Formats: sequence, C-alpha cells, structure tokens
Amino acid sequence: MRYLLTVLISLLFLTMQAQRARDYGIKIGVLETGQQNAITDVAGVLVGQQTLHKKKHIRTGVTAILPHGDNIFQQKVPAAIYIGNGFGKLMGYSQVAELGNIETPIILTNTLSVPTAADALIDYTLNQPANQKVRSVNPIVGETNDGALNNIRGRHVKKSDVLAAIKKAKSGGVDEGNVGAGTGTRCFGFKGGIGTASRILPKKLGGYTVGVLVQTNFGGVLQIDGVPVGQELGKFYLKEQLEYSPDGSCMIVVATDAPLNSRNLKRLAKRAMLGLAKTGGIASNGSGDYVIAFSTAKDVRIPYQSDSPFRSGKVLRNSEMSPLFMGVIEATEEAIINSLFAAESMKGNGQQMEALPIKKTIKIMKRYKWIAR
Repeated sequence: MRYLLTVLISLLFLTMQAQRARDYGIKIGVLETGQQNAITDVAGVLVGQQTLHKKKHIRTGVTAILPHGDNIFQQKVPAAIYIGNGFGKLMGYSQVAELGNIETPIILTNTLSVPTAADALIDYTLNQPANQKVRSVNPIVGETNDGALNNIRGRHVKKSDVLAAIKKAKSGGVDEGNVGAGTGTRCFGFKGGIGTASRILPKKLGGYTVGVLVQTNFGGVLQIDGVPVGQELGKFYLKEQLEYSPDGSCMIVVATDAPLNSRNLKRLAKRAMLGLAKTGGIASNGSGDYVIAFSTAKDVRIPYQSDSPFRSGKVLRNSEMSPLFMGVIEATEEAIINSLFAAESMKGNGQQMEALPIKKTIKIMKRYKWIAR
C-alpha cells in the first residue's frame, strides 16, 4: 500500500511539472539537444534558484549560474558580454571586456537588487577557501525589471537569498517559468520567466555542447518556430489597440565546453541575439538585452596565480565557429519559448499577468501544419 501511494504521488508530481515546447511536438532547429535540454548539459555548469513569492506584492527572486563547482576566483573562465540594447544595469561589464574572464558566479535578479546581489557575491568570494588575501572582486550581476508584478521599490531580495541560490546550485534539470529571477517577469504581453535549452554538435564537428539560460522580460511580436502566434492570438506590439510595452529586458547566459577565447565567445554571444530575434523580440529602446558567454573547457581556464608568465592550451580556430553559432541561435530561441510554456498566470502587486494560452497556441501551430494534428 505504501509503495502504491509513493508511485501515485510521483505520478502526480510529474503531471504537475511544467511542460516544455518539445512536449507538444515543437522541435526548434535541426541540432540535437543535450540530455536535459538545459544549460546544465554543459558539463560542470550548476544552476540554483531562490524564489520569493510572498504576500500579495512580492514576486521576485534570484537565479545563480556557476561555470564550475571549484573556486571560480582561483580558476577563472574565459568570457565575453555582448550588449544587444544597453538600457540595463548589468554589473561587472568593463572588467570582463578588458580582461576577458569571469571570476564569480553569475547572478540574475531584479533591477533594484543588483547592488545587494553584488555585495553578496563579494561576501561569497572573500569567504571561499584560498581567497584570504583577495582584495578585488568583479561580481557579475544581470537584471530585468519585474516592477509590474513585484513591489520592486521594496527591495525584498536580501544577501541571504543570493547566497541561498548559490548554495542550491546543482547540475541536472533546471526549473523554468515563475522561478528565481523570472518569478515576476513578463514576455510578449504574457507571463515570462526562466527558460533554458541546449544543443550538441555532431562528433565530426567536435561534439561540443552549447547551453543557454534566459530571464525573459521583453516584447515584440511573438513567433514560435516561424509561426506568427502573437498575431494569431491578437496580442502584439503596435497592434491597433496597443496592449503592452515591448520594454523590459532579456538576460541571456551562454555556456559551452568548446575551448574558446574571449574574442570568439563575444562572437558567439552576438549570435544569441539572432535567437531572440527569431522569437519576435525587437530589442526595444527601453530593453536591456545582454548576453554573457563563457567556456568551461579546462584547457582555457585562467588560474589566478601561475609560475609561468605564459598561457597555454588549445583554442578553436575561427573557421570552426559556425556550427557553434547555429547551436546558440537554436538554443536561445528554444529557451525563450520554454520560458513562456513553463510560466503560469500570476497576480501580484495589484496586477494580473496571464500565461501564454497553450491550447490555443498548439491549435495555431497545427493549423499552420508545423506540428502534427
């Protein structure tokens, strides 16, 4: 009897899990996905989230992405940041642009919690073993503005929430939708959130993995794998009766195990914006659209201290980048769509934001013969 009850509870839990685009037969792109179809398919990458859903006005949170589980300050990773549209408050950009590496976990949260998150990252880094003599830290914190559903002026995210997200970081499946930094976000006039996806290159092209995680809070005219879903639903930017602003921002984090230097990581980051564009995003005037890309390959890690004045290790040639470009475009597009499919309608701060109507969306996709009837 106890065994049967356990099985029933497990089945109920599985049915409660948010479904993703592929669960409905929507297969974006031509490359294979990783096992989880998530940024954590890139070996070593960890994701942790802290969700704040309290009272009637607190709808926010924190998402932490760790390039690896070691001391990141002591074993930095090559990185780059590309600015699609700079109406945002990303912290840590200039040092990444100058030195080409990341030395802390990446934190995503809401706009007015960036300083708090940075302070928490500094605490976290200074307290890491072997960092006792560290006197400079470049915290990486990205944000979107969840002020519609969340009382953002209350600055409810605390340092303890940031540290909790880092502590929870793990490999495997990643929760999507109304979680972490995506708790109070909006996308294309519907409820947005956290989304993720991955792509694996064929072995003859290196077999590398590209993973993407997004925090969606932007607008435009929604397309799903080329189908004009936003228009069909009658909800899109610049409709005769303007229903919503396209402003808001999108944070895109790209991870790969391909051995890339910071220059080619920036080239990879640029292509993620093409994935955003394929969903109908327009990088509006009031949108902060940033892509943070890093490589986990051990050949290209950057030790804080070294006995040698030289760096060594293999890096990919420029001519090998095109398959990775395709992978990041596909993964970004699917991650954004997954954020919409996983999100649920939410009321907060006196406002209501409806989720993407999945049944209507699937009917539209079938009518366009993009998925089987």
